Amino acid sequence: MIYEIEIHTNKEFEIIDITSEVQKIVKESNIQEGIAVVFTKHTTTALIVNENEKRLLSDIEMLLENIAPRGKGYKHDRIDNNAHSHLRAILLNPSITIPIKDGKLELGTWQSILFVELDGPRLRKILVKLCTC
Repeated sequence: MIYEIEIHTNKEFEIIDITSEVQKIVKESNIQEGIAVVFTKHTTTALIVNENEKRLLSDIEMLLENIAPRGKGYKHDRIDNNAHSHLRAILLNPSITIPIKDGKLELGTWQSILFVELDGPRLRKILVKLCTC
């Protein structure tokens, strides 16, 4: 079965911790051992696993702004002025896979599942597929 998480983002760039939502899905599924595949359905969003620490999240935003700045004359901007968002997304991941053990996500002490909005605000959908092993 595939589960869906909906997120209403509030800013053009935003990082949202979705760990608790994914863990809730795992718990309610009663799966004890397996994997969770988490996938974002949008070309200007991404998923990362990292520490949810305010200064680090700001550093991630600064890094992406430096690598793919807005308004650099990208050809796609002639369509809808968001080429920088697409370019930033390709540097990240549309999906992540996390092991499940004893009914819980096997994340490290400081690891969180982070949804990265690159072209908001918008309504976004994330899919979660649980597989048993």
